[in-house]
Amino acid sequence: MTGGSDVETGSRDPDALVRRAGARGNPDRDQHFLVDDRVLDRIPTYLPESADRSHVLEVGGGAGALTDRLLAAAPADGSVTVIERDPTYASFLREEFEAEITEGTLTVIEADALECELPAFTACVSNLPYGVSSELAFRLLPAKRPLVLTFQREFAERMVAEPNTAEYGRLSVSAQHYADVELLEVVPPEAFDPQPAVESAIVRATPREPAYTVDDEAFFLRFVKALFTQRRKTVRNAIRNTAHISGLDDPAAVVSAVDETTLSKRPGELSPAGFAELAAVAAEHGVVSGGGE
Repeated sequence: MTGGSDVETGSRDPDALVRRAGARGNPDRDQHFLVDDRVLDRIPTYLPESADRSHVLEVGGGAGALTDRLLAAAPADGSVTVIERDPTYASFLREEFEAEITEGTLTVIEADALECELPAFTACVSNLPYGVSSELAFRLLPAKRPLVLTFQREFAERMVAEPNTAEYGRLSVSAQHYADVELLEVVPPEAFDPQPAVESAIVRATPREPAYTVDDEAFFLRFVKALFTQRRKTVRNAIRNTAHISGLDDPAAVVSAVDETTLSKRPGELSPAGFAELAAVAAEHGVVSGGGE
């Protein structure tokens, strides 16, 4: 392999990086590398203007095309940390970006981002593997840092969906609990190597406190999950049918304490604030225990 120490940061050709890595991405391992220069150049600019860019985290560095752009966009005293689980690509990143690692502007962690302790970061910009998008998103969202993440388009549309739409569900409520979530750009399969079978989309999550109060976040998220397993039922029946998931010991008492208008709705009609209000009543009247999966 040829090291990249003599290459100006931000100018590495994505296709050349893939060739130098000496191994093509494996779709079976969710390895679809973004190689469209125009998209790669835009992604770092999608962080909010107010975002602290001093320590950017990238999950899934692959052959380093986005890593290169993130280094170029970093402030003078900034740094980038990449988590890459594939030993071949982790080794390649260490060789390709040897100069940046020596300078202290880049750190490469060879690990599974679902299992390792995440390093401290001020923002995260990543092209996430599709198969673990949900798990990774919900490791990142509670950190309450600005995120710019590339997902499968269907997943992204569910994140930003509004109540009373087919896409709205547990993912929508949970993501919007932590942040203002926006779909910024649809990315075609041709922008990747190898090409995925579906379109992708870039999402920005800007952290903020919700406009409602949640005393027990774990219960709130579990309650949302429970009710959406019965999304075609009324809220009344969903509460009754999912006590084993939400952890309610007395779902009948919850139903008795909730107003008829809310009970007659379906879960997909409730806003995140509506879920928070309902969860508070459930926790008060339902004697919450551990809950299940």
